[in-house]
Parts: sequence; C-alpha cells; structure tokens
Amino acid sequence: MEKSHPPLLAITAFSGTGKTTLLKQLIPLLNQVGVRVGLIKHTHHKVDVDTPGKDSYELRKAGARQTMVASDARWALMTENQDNEMPTLSWLAAQMDPRLVDLILVEGFKNEPVPKIALFRSDTGKDWRPLIDEYVIAVAGDVKVDMTLPVLDINQPESIAAFISEWLVDNR
Repeated sequence: MEKSHPPLLAITAFSGTGKTTLLKQLIPLLNQVGVRVGLIKHTHHKVDVDTPGKDSYELRKAGARQTMVASDARWALMTENQDNEMPTLSWLAAQMDPRLVDLILVEGFKNEPVPKIALFRSDTGKDWRPLIDEYVIAVAGDVKVDMTLPVLDINQPESIAAFISEWLVDNR
C-alpha cells in the first residue's frame, strides 16, 4: 500500500511555454503565504545528481540500489529504478515528507489524473485546447479565452499563486 502524500497540482504545457519560469516565480510567492512547496519534475533524460569520481557515485555504480548522501545542509537519496521503469507519480509523491511539504507542484506528467493548471502562450503557435482534460482546474495564458474554467494571466504569477492558495485550502 502506498503511503499518503500532500495534494498534487500539476503545471502542464507544451515545451517552450515557460513552465519552469513560472514555477520559479510561484514557489517563493507560495512560501511567502506559508505554503511549503515540494516539487516533482519529470524529465526524459537519465538523471544523475551524483558526480563521477565521488565516493557516493562509485558506490552506487558498484551496485548499491540506494545511496544516500547527507550533510548538515541537505540530504539526497538516489535510487536505481528496477528494470528502468518510471515510478508512478503517486509513489514519488509519497516519498515527500508531509511534515515538510503542504503542496507538491508537478512539472510534466501531463497524462496523470491529477489536478492541473494548463499554460499556454500565443507565440508558441500551439493550440491550447489539447491540454484540456477533465483534471484541468484552470488555464493560464497570455490571451483571454472563452471557457467555463477559471482563466488566469500567465504573466501575473501573484494571481496564479493566490488561485493556488485558495485551491489548496479547499483540497487539504
């Protein structure tokens, strides 16, 4: 049985829309209003946060399934995925400590059945409508669109942070 985790909220968009840029603005704004944010980012690259030549790297490469590096400032746990299978988003979220995190923002994982804010920018030339599914709770863009969901201005991260804070109160 997977352990529970704080609420998840995905930021979904096509590449080049500015997901990371917006998240870098949202996280400090949410922290200012007392929302402790965790983040899970999906990548298509083979992630390696360890440094070749360092002891922890060499021990992991020697076959350790999990390697933890810890200091007084931070710690990191590297885990080798079995059979190179991507863990589920729920399992990844359950690895976060709910004593430290109130909300887990998710970048990527656009096909996961979790609440989402869909982002779009008109200059990408991509139609925003394919981003909309039953899990999208709001849309943030740089032009007004006519829809029943809340429409936020992607260039106003303060208003998006306020929307997220209100949503979080209703979803704790």
